[in-house]
Amino acid sequence: MKRFVPTLLMTGAALFGTMIALPAAAQFAKPEDAIKYRKAAMTLMGAHVGRIFAMANGKVPFDTKAVAENAEIAAAVSKWQFAGFVEGSDKGETKAEPKIWSEMDKFKVAASKSQEDLAKLNVAAKGGNLDAIKAAVGETGKSCKACHDNYRKE
Repeated sequence: MKRFVPTLLMTGAALFGTMIALPAAAQFAKPEDAIKYRKAAMTLMGAHVGRIFAMANGKVPFDTKAVAENAEIAAAVSKWQFAGFVEGSDKGETKAEPKIWSEMDKFKVAASKSQEDLAKLNVAAKGGNLDAIKAAVGETGKSCKACHDNYRKE
């Protein structure tokens, strides 16, 4: 019962987030709202991915349940964040490179690759095999880095 409630809460949060992410672009009253939204999503995703990476790299003890829970959240959030890249949100307090908007097709390909790799990481995490998780972490790290290298200001 102790494990059921947190899992139920996380699943509910992920479903709620997915429901609100789809019409998110229509909900941004100002470009700053879109920037805040995507920053929050990136921060949330980074926190959960970071926990998985730390376990896969042996920096913290490996916990199969924690990896699975964090991977599920990260995979869901990876779908939310890109709703915040709307017209006009290229200016302001953002680390997004302006070329995102001029190379939107390329950016979407990079974003899709990251989402696919996070989905694969989620599957590996549910399997609980450390070697499979490490392999998925490697691919996820590559696609995240590629997107950041090309589309994030330092």
